[in-house]
Amino acid sequence: MSQQPQQIFTRIEEPAGLAPKATSVAVPPPPSSSPTSSSKPIETLNTDIARIYTHIHPFLVVSIFALQFNGIVEDPVSSLFNALIPLSVLQVVYAILCLPAAGSSSSKSSGTRRKGAGGKAEAGVGSKVSTAVLSLILSTIAGVPLVTIILILFGAPLTTRLGHTVLCAAHIAYLAAVPTIYAFGVDGAKWRELVALMVPVDEVFGAAIGTIFGAWAGAVPIPLDWDREWQKWPVTIVCGAYTGYAAGKFLGGVLLRGKTFAFD
Repeated sequence: MSQQPQQIFTRIEEPAGLAPKATSVAVPPPPSSSPTSSSKPIETLNTDIARIYTHIHPFLVVSIFALQFNGIVEDPVSSLFNALIPLSVLQVVYAILCLPAAGSSSSKSSGTRRKGAGGKAEAGVGSKVSTAVLSLILSTIAGVPLVTIILILFGAPLTTRLGHTVLCAAHIAYLAAVPTIYAFGVDGAKWRELVALMVPVDEVFGAAIGTIFGAWAGAVPIPLDWDREWQKWPVTIVCGAYTGYAAGKFLGGVLLRGKTFAFD
């Protein structure tokens, strides 16, 4: 009969009086909830004209609609088309005078730049003008069709008053998109944050949100049985967009500046 091998276990104990060694584990810091450097509120340029004009601008924009209101009620297509010209000029001027162009830091755009040799500023006016005009072009070729489609999906006339709808979309796009494209550029990551409401509120973002919300609220009086001429499409939509733009720009630039949307 074969003998099975025996297993011998030896227990090694710690010497008395010695405490177990503590092991340090590096714990990563919790992610910060504050906005990153790429998501800071947009600062207006630190110049006297920027500080003054940024407050005058919404009154000038609303005045365009107020002066054209009777004409928009009587002949929406002609009046809305004619109002696009001063609106586009005001939006381009506002972007050039008050906002830092996409890709430039606030410190570099603060208006404290010195003129160099030849009397030219470091950031040429021509570059700002071309950026603003490009923002207007992109708002026209991309923003207007997109807003038109959204309006149609929300019930705007497609076959009978398509011209009215396109011009309404143009006013909404020029109000909301021109300053936004100028300040945010065409960076996909920034626009994803913008659409997801993940950027802090400033006057540019506030004006864009106010325009969209105002246009949506402007649709409320249309189906009401008041039998008023100004209830016809798209008078109240455009009125709401202009009102929302002015209100959103004020709230975003003064009262709600730097705040973020919190979603549970």
